[in-house]
Amino acid sequence: MAEHHTVAQLDERALLERIFPRLGTADVPVGPGDDAAVIEAPDGRTVISIDTLVQDQDFRLEWASGYRSSGFDVGWKCAAQNVSDINAMGAVPTSLVISLTLPGNTPVRWVEDMADGLRTALHELGAERCAVVGGDLGRGAVLVVTAAVTGDLQGRAPVLRSGARPGDVVAVGGSLGRAAAGLALLEGTSGYGGMPPELQALAAAQSRPLPPLALGPRAAQAGAHAMMDISDGLIRDAGRLARASGAALALDYRRLDHFEAPLRQAALMLGADPRHWVLGGGEDHGLLAVFPPAAGLPEGFVHIGSVAEAAACPAEVTVDGEVPDVLGWDHFKG
Repeated sequence: MAEHHTVAQLDERALLERIFPRLGTADVPVGPGDDAAVIEAPDGRTVISIDTLVQDQDFRLEWASGYRSSGFDVGWKCAAQNVSDINAMGAVPTSLVISLTLPGNTPVRWVEDMADGLRTALHELGAERCAVVGGDLGRGAVLVVTAAVTGDLQGRAPVLRSGARPGDVVAVGGSLGRAAAGLALLEGTSGYGGMPPELQALAAAQSRPLPPLALGPRAAQAGAHAMMDISDGLIRDAGRLARASGAALALDYRRLDHFEAPLRQAALMLGADPRHWVLGGGEDHGLLAVFPPAAGLPEGFVHIGSVAEAAACPAEVTVDGEVPDVLGWDHFKG
């Protein structure tokens, strides 16, 4: 039988038969193949989130640098950004439901690679309990990947954005600025193939982010008062946490300076300011967390500032006492 090359040459059943064997077995009461999945809720509560990746908005298939995003990249990114939201609640990811919108000319191989990227990311990021338990297929003008993810709190209270208190310590777990530097490199015109390995590693941080999944539960166990995923940039997300808590975050750039080190070569090549990537770059999916001052920071977190009274500060977020000129990403304003 001749090999099919695009999804338009397969019916839905045949395409699903290409996808699900690549995702592994879902250890749930009812998995793929029925009208809905059934999952366990051992804690009695379920954490749930949803996120969408849209072609040319959240990922590109072709970059100015010559790099071509693979289905594997998109599958990895989908898994990473979704499990990061569960991580930010102090929970452990347990299941994913995926909705795919595919143009008819999408290569079947691209869809298979996306399934491989999903499964590999869950394994390599440490989300071994998480599996794809179902989903939906549809046809549309551009590629769209939407995932709903569930998580288990394992008996802990969820860590919300709204618990920061004046005097608390502000900390970051994971990296800052690497994905933003990678985005700038991929959108540049220097040629991906000519980049030295250290710059290709930054580009990979944009295509295949590495959220620190061990740190969310660790922060919850250490008594974090507030926490959130850094997806749209440190300043923008810090503003959201400050607003939810009715407080202000006073950041000290001297404590953030070391995040610049791996970015400086790319910044020099592109004529960019690495400080902007550290403060405004998103999609590394690290954690912004706030801890009681006497608790001590759990391993993997770096002290970057403190929580202050909102009335005592000129803005919800300050850097070295000043209102920052870097805002971060907004899906509608850019």
